[in-house]
Amino acid sequence: MRAAHTEAQVRDAEAALASTLADGALMQRAATGLAYAVLGLLGGAYGRRVVLLVGSGANGGDALHAGALLARRGVAVEAVLLSEAVHAEGLAALRAAGGRDRGWDGTGPRRLPDVVVDGIVGIGGRPGLKPDAAAALAAYAPEDDTGARPVQVVAVDVPSGVEVDTGRLPDGAHVRADLTVTFGTHKVAHLVDPASPACGAVHLVDIGLGPHLPPADVVALQADDVAALLPRPGRAAHKYTRGVVGVRAGSGRYPGAGLLAVAGAASGLAGMVRYVGDPTVLDRVREAHPEVVGVGRVQSWTVGSGGDNRAGAALRAALADEVPLVVDAEALRHLDAPVRAEDGSSVPAVLTPHAGELASLLGVERADVEADQLAYARRAAQRYDTVVLLKGPHSLVAHPDGRVRVNTTGPSWLATAGAGDVLAGLVGALLATGLDPFDAAAVGSWLHGAAATYASQGGPIVASDVADAVGEVVRSLLA
Repeated sequence: MRAAHTEAQVRDAEAALASTLADGALMQRAATGLAYAVLGLLGGAYGRRVVLLVGSGANGGDALHAGALLARRGVAVEAVLLSEAVHAEGLAALRAAGGRDRGWDGTGPRRLPDVVVDGIVGIGGRPGLKPDAAAALAAYAPEDDTGARPVQVVAVDVPSGVEVDTGRLPDGAHVRADLTVTFGTHKVAHLVDPASPACGAVHLVDIGLGPHLPPADVVALQADDVAALLPRPGRAAHKYTRGVVGVRAGSGRYPGAGLLAVAGAASGLAGMVRYVGDPTVLDRVREAHPEVVGVGRVQSWTVGSGGDNRAGAALRAALADEVPLVVDAEALRHLDAPVRAEDGSSVPAVLTPHAGELASLLGVERADVEADQLAYARRAAQRYDTVVLLKGPHSLVAHPDGRVRVNTTGPSWLATAGAGDVLAGLVGALLATGLDPFDAAAVGSWLHGAAATYASQGGPIVASDVADAVGEVVRSLLA
């Protein structure tokens, strides 16, 4: 499991660890990991040029000590000092190793370096960059109109200027890294959009913080976590004990949504799928999925995908059964907060909105949700007292108690019509097997993204490809 800790948690852990080490040992561990990551990116040392953009904090010290190691390896290293109060020992080490330094005077380099190391501010820095820092970054790592640049940028711990604990981006300038080298644990900004893309690839250096860190509220499941949660039928299992998932989705206007929700539900994880809905969709479901049956008892429902004007009635009918359910698409508009059956009883549920739908649920603007996804996903989970799966490049699964699981699987090709319908059916099937809503949503999201990666092979896909690939992904996890 990839855990992401907050600034305060990291600071406390660093202080606890540092108290057991010699002075400066913790920074040396971080600097060594940083230097070797930069060497790996450079592909060698001699003839390479590295510029360090150095601020006043500990990140600047990490950059300077790493620069000293790089200089000793033969890299031409120059530190551009953006503060009069940089880390004194780090600067002395760089000079002793043959590195150069200068203050920022507003003039750029005669020749661009191979790598720029962002040691401007650390996890305690304020969002955004000061004008001098933004100008120096633009001079040493210039971007063209498309955002491309000839210089690779390595961020120390987090890209300077992003909001570490929220995943937000500032209104002003911030660093956009190709590689972020972080220490001890991931930070929230490494996993949560919109900050995550600014981190580029993230390389974690173990500096010994683990025993001093508390459990994290924001995590990303990895393959072994998903494998451990996956339902496995026992020798005595039959189709009913494996779980029956019902699908109330699709309409005459959107028949494909019903087909795709059924395809996700019929990926083999549950023992049986029942379809209840528009008769014209039912005929197409039976043709495409002859194993799907009709009305009967279920252990979960998936409701709303392509439901059109029948979605409200479908949601009420599903809630009346008081079994766990997935509420998707049109059905989200008919929700009360919190999610309850007509008699007031609580019903376990997973809501699966995209940013626009979540904005409607909360009465805010879509742009606000996209800018602060972690906060709004948590707000919705608390308001509706249920699990919320906010769909996006890094989907968030938020529990009412504040825990969040971030999904990091899936290619950009997954942004295709109908993919959310498949996801809704897949999560519904996992609910039917007995997984609780938080686990079902997180496992379903992970499998959905992994299936898309498998089906894509680096190229375009359609939603039905994703449903078809789920079984292969599960087989590989269980092998």
